[in-house]
Amino acid sequence: MSDILQVTAEDDRFARFRLMSWWDQHKLARARVLVIGAGALGNEILKNLALLGIGQVVVCDLDHIEQSNLSRSVLFREHDKGRPKSVIAAERAREIYAGLHVVPWAGNVVYDLGLGIYRWADIVIAGLDNREARVSINRAAARSGKVWIDGAIERLDGVARVFDPACGPCYECTMSENDWKMLAARRSCALLTRNDITQGKTPTTPTTASIIAGIQCQEAVKWLHGLETLSGKGFVFEGLSHQSYVVNYTRREECPSHDPYDPVETLDRQVGSTTVRELLTQARADLGDGAILEFNSDLLAGLDCPQCGESSELFASLGKVSESQGQCPKCRVPRTPRTFHVVTGSESFLDRTLESIGVPAWDVIAARAGQTYRYYEFAGDARSVLGSLHHTLSPQGASS
Repeated sequence: MSDILQVTAEDDRFARFRLMSWWDQHKLARARVLVIGAGALGNEILKNLALLGIGQVVVCDLDHIEQSNLSRSVLFREHDKGRPKSVIAAERAREIYAGLHVVPWAGNVVYDLGLGIYRWADIVIAGLDNREARVSINRAAARSGKVWIDGAIERLDGVARVFDPACGPCYECTMSENDWKMLAARRSCALLTRNDITQGKTPTTPTTASIIAGIQCQEAVKWLHGLETLSGKGFVFEGLSHQSYVVNYTRREECPSHDPYDPVETLDRQVGSTTVRELLTQARADLGDGAILEFNSDLLAGLDCPQCGESSELFASLGKVSESQGQCPKCRVPRTPRTFHVVTGSESFLDRTLESIGVPAWDVIAARAGQTYRYYEFAGDARSVLGSLHHTLSPQGASS
């Protein structure tokens, strides 16, 4: 690609890397990496990717920079407080390496990040602090047929894991019954986001973040070069004793999060200008009159008060409505959400756009007739999501 920095023998920036016989700097320059999380781990990941000469990166984060971030995040400065983490992290990473083409994305990765960006990426690297987001990434990576590298830190300890759902254990295969209980605790009984829990903080240090992010990026480099990785395994670091070891995970055959979406049809359409009825009509033309639509997560249709009986229509991603917002304005008691994840054709909102019912930009939506599936990627949204990286799309769409 013409605007990717050309690596030549005369350019000695990466000379030490090229002393390794298997190293291919051009592969790294062409690589497309999705980084999810721009906190302590995300900062170190982006720093490493910039130093390594990675070519294209999208970095995603919902939060803004706080005072406490400054002691753990190498890319943030005092005057950055209050600004979006993804934006500042992208700016500082570009300062490290001008050849890095990096685009920030601000939003909730569980509900707002469509599958198209996963299909665009060669590999996904995540540095997050909650199980809900990991489960979401795991399912999106599986549906997109992508490898993802998870990192987690707490106090002086950390773990880096490589998941390839297509051929080995995935993140959900590693979850215990207690993990699922803790995941459920992030939700109130009404399923709306609990303000107190989602603002929880995890004690970490920059030293542990640098160790785990270093392993994550090293695994990404190995994978991009076709070398053996920690696929299906985890590197565990115990900071108090400086003990480290590798654990093996077991694939659970009953785990539902392993199958990729196939076949995917790339549509030059946008969720903001396509109605539910239009997509359902196309699905039925492709699969037959009984076809239905299935979305990747629950969508909110309204809120019902169990005390006064008042019902209000509200279309949105379920995660965008907090527990406090879900209270009845009259009774001040939690309202019960009305949710859906399928469209059968009898709904009253068929003439609303996909965006207006909570479908994220550049998503992939499933159509099903019996056990036959077809998937539609709304690639018309790619430009708005990728920005200056839009040129990195392949002629066939998002998949590489």
